[in-house]
Amino acid sequence: MLKRLYDRTMALADHPQALWVLAIVAFVESSVFPIPPDVLMIPMILANPRRAWLIALVATAASVIGGMLGYAIGALFYDSIGEPILAALGKGDAMAAFNTKFNDLGFWAVLTAGITPFPYKVITIMSGWTGMPLGTFIVTSILARSLRFFLVAALLRQFGAPVRDFIEKRLGLVLTLFVVILVGGFYLVKFL
Repeated sequence: MLKRLYDRTMALADHPQALWVLAIVAFVESSVFPIPPDVLMIPMILANPRRAWLIALVATAASVIGGMLGYAIGALFYDSIGEPILAALGKGDAMAAFNTKFNDLGFWAVLTAGITPFPYKVITIMSGWTGMPLGTFIVTSILARSLRFFLVAALLRQFGAPVRDFIEKRLGLVLTLFVVILVGGFYLVKFL
């Protein structure tokens, strides 16, 4: 079953509309959606390594624009939209105490969340809610998301065939590691 799902994802990754789907996923992941764009980006690059830089650029641009939506949710709609999203992630109670501390970290908080598996949407919403300067938020988001997506693209472009062989031979292990990383990210959100 996993092999069939993997083969289907690889076939869809080379579809002409795949970039649009990646852009949509990267956009909504930055503000409300729990699944990272890497799930699409990685098979897209493995299926067509020549397009690695374009794929990374689309993921970066859409993610930063989606991050601005998250920022707007925090700044303009925190009570009606932002608070329920953050409460669902286990962060509802600690918001007031976090406000001052967050803005002191500002640049580093956005940079860390933009690069790591930590859910980026939490930081985008918090940036708007705490009133982080929009310019700082945008520049840091561009830097962080570029580092993350272009590093993945570079590694897959350079080592694509061995990575693809590894995934195809050890798909169960790769899926398990992905789930562990995803659950670990949500665990960090809930308990940090």
